[in-house]
Amino acid sequence: MVELQSGIEKINAADIHVVGVSYDSVDVLAKFTEKRKITFPLLSDPDSKVIKAYGVLNAEAKDQRAGIAHPGTFLIDRQGIIRAIIPSTVRKRHTVEDLLKAAEDKLPG
Repeated sequence: MVELQSGIEKINAADIHVVGVSYDSVDVLAKFTEKRKITFPLLSDPDSKVIKAYGVLNAEAKDQRAGIAHPGTFLIDRQGIIRAIIPSTVRKRHTVEDLLKAAEDKLPG
């Protein structure tokens, strides 16, 4: 998520709205976002209802070393419609380039 934040200008320029999904509580996410200056929304999903409904997770294990669990990211268009869902694993997190590629493939021109 820190890498996504570092590329936020590029993401915004592509007219992509990013929402990250996490197992962690709202309090944990609030501290994480404040400390790392994350400006895009992070959705707290401790009961995995969103994760199960949208299939944003490729692996079940939580990587404690990463600080927070980040199962996936939604790409939302300017009308507020989810256009792409990018799952991640505890071993491989997606990059800004992954989001831009997904946006090219999925978002309407």
